[in-house]
Amino acid sequence: MTSNPHTVVITAHGQPSAPAPAEADLARLASAVALHLPDWDVRSATLSTPGRLEEQAAGGALIYPFFMSRGFFTAKVLPDRLKNTGSRIAAPFGMDPGLPQLAARAVHETASEQNWQLQDLHLLLAAHGSARGPKAADAAEEFASRLCLLLPGCAVSTGYVEQEPRIASAAAPLPDRAVCLPFFAQAGDHVKQDLPAALEAARFGGILLPVAGALPGSAELIATGIRAAAVSNAP
Repeated sequence: MTSNPHTVVITAHGQPSAPAPAEADLARLASAVALHLPDWDVRSATLSTPGRLEEQAAGGALIYPFFMSRGFFTAKVLPDRLKNTGSRIAAPFGMDPGLPQLAARAVHETASEQNWQLQDLHLLLAAHGSARGPKAADAAEEFASRLCLLLPGCAVSTGYVEQEPRIASAAAPLPDRAVCLPFFAQAGDHVKQDLPAALEAARFGGILLPVAGALPGSAELIATGIRAAAVSNAP
């Protein structure tokens, strides 16, 4: 498969136990992003489908990591798998400086729909965390700090799937006027199974928002990030 200077491959982790659904979800996202990049060849590939990333990136492409941090997969796995393709790697989705504004807008809209005031609202950022190192949690904490500035008066806390504080313990003391934002790119098993189980265990009575990667405006944000990365990563 050949590439051109306007080829981008959006890549995500996917679901190793069942690659097809996550691959299809990512392809739908790529199609939505392509609407904002009419002069680009927008492709997609999860790491969980054997050989797909290398096939889509063959000949050289800009790789857009649909990940939330500069962690193990973006810093180690992607470079190793792409070393013979001549591809360039952009900053991950979760590090986009426009993402906090997108999330804050979703929280504002939810509060408005419920007739809640920000000063009476608590936002729980539910993130993955990692046993491999601090980068995943650092990204989530930095994101939470940015949201605090964009949501004056709103209390913001974090909870994790794979490290302390766990989501259940972080959600347990929250009031009913609470919103949970999953700090994930795709709605995989952690979002479909682990997160609801943790919120149920905590008797969470608030509102669960879509994952960060599915918030309204995310496709346009990704397209803008791809254009910016193409300039900064130009040979």
